[in-house]
Amino acid sequence: MQGRQINTWQQVEISEIRAYLAYLTELGLARATILRKIASLRSFFKYLTLQGIVENNPFVNFRAPKRQKKLPQFLYVREIEELLKFEDVSPKGLRDRAILEVLYGTGMRVSELSGLNLEDLDLDRGYLRVYGKGAKERITFLGKKGSQALKDYLLRGRTVYLKPGLNPTERAVFLNKNGTRLSVRSIRRLLDTYVRAAALEKKISPHTLRHSFATHLLEGGADLRSVQELLGHVSISTTQIYTHLERDKIKKTYQQAHPRA
Repeated sequence: MQGRQINTWQQVEISEIRAYLAYLTELGLARATILRKIASLRSFFKYLTLQGIVENNPFVNFRAPKRQKKLPQFLYVREIEELLKFEDVSPKGLRDRAILEVLYGTGMRVSELSGLNLEDLDLDRGYLRVYGKGAKERITFLGKKGSQALKDYLLRGRTVYLKPGLNPTERAVFLNKNGTRLSVRSIRRLLDTYVRAAALEKKISPHTLRHSFATHLLEGGADLRSVQELLGHVSISTTQIYTHLERDKIKKTYQQAHPRA
């Protein structure tokens, strides 16, 4: 990085900050890494100003570039079908199918699924009560296939996992081999198993199913506000990232259909 000679913190001006930003960009650093470095310098100069070491903070009028939003990875419907295409009717198979169906069918977070209790279910109406971030409560819905998978597990799977002598009052919906609540880590691990079995060439996490849920709803004609409510997003701006996926699809359609594209 070239520029005028700087000997003291007092001499740093906004031009040096911009030159440093350009230098970091030329190095090919990720935007998140660059923003962390800029944020550290901003805090440092705030400290120098408070201590009286510098009179003018060069960061006062400096506007850092906005953080780049990554488009969420999602599965196509055919990939979801491959993931759910297994015929294991053992207690474990029934439990795991119900977990995958609920994750995709409701769009809930994996921590929310792990925290589900029996009293949170109303499968006759397809309602599930979810406690999200900040213990915020919301109602989400589960379709016919998901509800049936969950009913099958509760009738023929959960009863096997439950250990009457050890935990007769256990209220967790999804149980491990010890008859206690299935952890977030275990849910992630079992998903990895079925991703490998379906030979899906993607890095897939429970959150990928949440992204798929939102994407498929929007592709099916759902409005953004409804998707926001179902996902439990406080701000609509958080949900709007999925509109980029729709925009890409529209652009592709335009390029395929317009004679001058």
